[in-house]
Amino acid sequence: MQIVTSKDGTTIAYDRLGQGAPIILVDGAMCHRNFGPMGGLAPLLAKHFTVFMYDRRGRGDSGDTLPYAVEREVEDIDALIQEAGGSAFVYGVSSGGALALAAAAQGLAISRLAVYEVPFVVDDSRPDLPPNNAQALDELVSAGHRGDAVEYFMVQMVGMPAEAAAPMRHAPMWPGMEAIAHTLVYDATVMGDFSMPKALLESISVPTLVMNGGETTMQLKNTAKAVAATIPNAQYRVLEGQTHDAAAEVVAPALIEFFQA
Repeated sequence: MQIVTSKDGTTIAYDRLGQGAPIILVDGAMCHRNFGPMGGLAPLLAKHFTVFMYDRRGRGDSGDTLPYAVEREVEDIDALIQEAGGSAFVYGVSSGGALALAAAAQGLAISRLAVYEVPFVVDDSRPDLPPNNAQALDELVSAGHRGDAVEYFMVQMVGMPAEAAAPMRHAPMWPGMEAIAHTLVYDATVMGDFSMPKALLESISVPTLVMNGGETTMQLKNTAKAVAATIPNAQYRVLEGQTHDAAAEVVAPALIEFFQA
């Protein structure tokens, strides 16, 4: 593990693997270096790139400085880019993809960008999300109801049936999820009202790969197509057979092809 200090003084923990052009991996909600998709993906990419796999602020071994703002997380990515030599590829998953898009729109030195299934809502292909998700999550966490915050995220925001979410409270991973439940407020803030930020996407000038799984929800398929159509220099790709939890063995070749182009 290594440490880089962000602009506001927050320490960001990361692992550095491999050699070659640098690529920074940006996790989605609830994930960090030791939990989530990047742990399996990083070693595959490290055969071709220098991979920076980091804990977003408030998670794992990274610090946290309040009050939270999306701009602070963009500064975290910028700190990693500077640590990588001044420019880097970036790959973001789910709400981490929304954060990566925001970083690119703010002009960070991202030479190529790839995102997978950013969960904006562009049509009526899923039920309406509750309003003020960040506030609802913050109230639950502030009251000490971390488990309820995690369940709210799964049911109200992800769309998992309540009867499927409840038994997860007894799963071995549940305590770890409760421990970072406060960061769900951060991801909800990144996503805002979940509408697609058209003007932000239109301002992105770097080559961008937008992907979704062939077996994912209609909402995420439609959103990926809309995001790719809005970013000026974007290409769209379907990873056949994949859901929102895409296999590293399928994601890695697509990223290697794109970033080495």
